[in-house]
Amino acid sequence: MFCDTGMAGRIERMETEAIAGGVNAGLRGTTTTTGRFTQEIAGGAACFAGPNSPLNKVVGVGFAGVPSTAQWEAVEQAYAEVGAPVQVELAHLADPRIGAELTARGYRLTSFENVLGLRLRGRAWLVPQSVEVRRDDDDMDSWLDIVVDGFAHPDDDGLPATEDFPRDILASAVRDLAATNNTHRYLAYRAGEPAGGASLRLTGGIAALAGAATLPEHRRQGVQTALLSTRLNAAAAADCDLAVVTTQPGSKSQQNSQAQGFALLYTRAVLVKDPA
Repeated sequence: MFCDTGMAGRIERMETEAIAGGVNAGLRGTTTTTGRFTQEIAGGAACFAGPNSPLNKVVGVGFAGVPSTAQWEAVEQAYAEVGAPVQVELAHLADPRIGAELTARGYRLTSFENVLGLRLRGRAWLVPQSVEVRRDDDDMDSWLDIVVDGFAHPDDDGLPATEDFPRDILASAVRDLAATNNTHRYLAYRAGEPAGGASLRLTGGIAALAGAATLPEHRRQGVQTALLSTRLNAAAAADCDLAVVTTQPGSKSQQNSQAQGFALLYTRAVLVKDPA
């Protein structure tokens, strides 16, 4: 599967909408702004959801012009005012001038993440019979407990995770992302017991598969495959043409995705500048 800048730009716009939507969902759910903000920058967005949140990042830049020096200064000032580093997730298919600009401004490369994609139309996926997957858009708390518990015990396969978040902050971010428009939640059961959870966000013909986590005692039993296959079938039924998933390089999630036919589309470099 070939990914050009047009496809990458489409995916990055979807990602920008999701992260900014998560921050705004959190704003609607609290009586105080706690310094939260979203700030447009060259087609992307600089987002801040609170101290140490995984939603604190600059996403989507590089496909709608190159940010000016003044725009970067404004973004850096916004993060400095809340005492947070600036984290930019930059697609390698974005305008290469941006990476050079960030390096010159003192950003350091800290990690990578992979974006994989799959054409959906005309296909169907088998769900392992040993796992039952149910869509559950009503009981947020039960779904959240399963997903956060799974994330709290990362898989040892692949490169080690570069970020670790306190449970309450992670739960808040997962809840806010799941509250964005047209996001559906799924729970997987094995031997009648909750075993894992995941979400599916449908935006502009793209199905974003996110929030997938399996409880440690149920791993290597087909739970992730069942969650993945169920969501792919749901996305195809919703007439999406493209499914995407973001994974840690060399992870079990990437292996499972590629086993279902996903191909590596592009990589995001994570660049960070600490507060002055």
